[in-house]
Amino acid sequence: MKNFLLIALFCGFLAPAFAQQVPPPPASKVDEELTCDEADARIMQFQGQNATAQAKLDAVRADIMKAEGDLAASVSALKKCNDDIYALVGATEADVNLFRQRLGQLEGRVREMQRLSDDQLADRQDEVKGLERSLNELAREQIAILPEFYDRIVSLHRDIKGLYREKKIKGYTVGTWAENRDCLWNIAGRQEIYADPFQWPKIWQANTDKIKNPDVIQPGWVLTVPPAGPKTSDEMKAERSYWRKKRAAAAAAIAPVENTTTTAPGQTTTKKTEAGN
Repeated sequence: MKNFLLIALFCGFLAPAFAQQVPPPPASKVDEELTCDEADARIMQFQGQNATAQAKLDAVRADIMKAEGDLAASVSALKKCNDDIYALVGATEADVNLFRQRLGQLEGRVREMQRLSDDQLADRQDEVKGLERSLNELAREQIAILPEFYDRIVSLHRDIKGLYREKKIKGYTVGTWAENRDCLWNIAGRQEIYADPFQWPKIWQANTDKIKNPDVIQPGWVLTVPPAGPKTSDEMKAERSYWRKKRAAAAAAIAPVENTTTTAPGQTTTKKTEAGN
C-alpha cells in the first residue's frame, strides 16, 4: 500500500512534465474531444500566444508614446519656426490666420465665378474687377510673401484674369420693308436678336450715329446689336422722350395727314416712303 502511494505521488509530480511534451492538438479538433493532456497543451499554446501578443502590444504602445513625444517636439519646433518667420514680416499668428481666411474667401468667390457662362461673366465684369482689386490689396501686404501664400496668390491672379470677357456685339444688316418688314420694332422681335420687340431702344441708342429718327432706317445699314439684357437708364430715357414727342405731334395735328399711319417705331408709312426703305 505504501509503495502504491509513492508510485501515485511520483506520477503526479511527473504529469505536468509529460503534458508539456504533448503537442497541441489541431485547431479542427473541438474542445469536447480533447484528452486532458491535449487540453493542457492547448491551454499552454493559448497562453504562449497571449504572451507574444502582449509583448507586441507593449512594443506598439512604447512606439506610440515615442511618436507622440516626437510629434509634440516637432509641433513645438514648427511653431517656433513659424513665429520667427512671422516676426520677419511683422505679423502675429492671429494676423496670418486672418490673412489665410481672407484669401480662402476670395478663392471661393473666384471658383463660383468660374462656373458661370461667358455671357453671364460678360454681364458681371464689375465683380471681376472687384475681385482683382481685393487680390491686389492682399498681395500688397507683407504676409503675402510667406511660402504658404505666395503661390496661391500667383495662381489666383491668373484665375481672375481668366474671368474677363467682352460682351458679344452682333451686327444686323437692314433689309427692305417690302421684303423683310424691317423696322426697329420687328428687328428687336426677331428670335435671333432679342425675341422681344420692346427692346428696340437698345438698337436705336447703339446706332445713333446712323439713326437720327427711329422711325426711319435705311436698307443696307449694318446696325450694332448690343447684348440682351434690361434696358439701361439712357435707353429708357430715350424711349420716354420718343413717345412724348409722338404724343405731342399727334396732339398738335389739327387734321390727320392723308394716307399716313403711325404704329411702332420704324413703322410709319406714307405714300412716298416706307420706314427702313
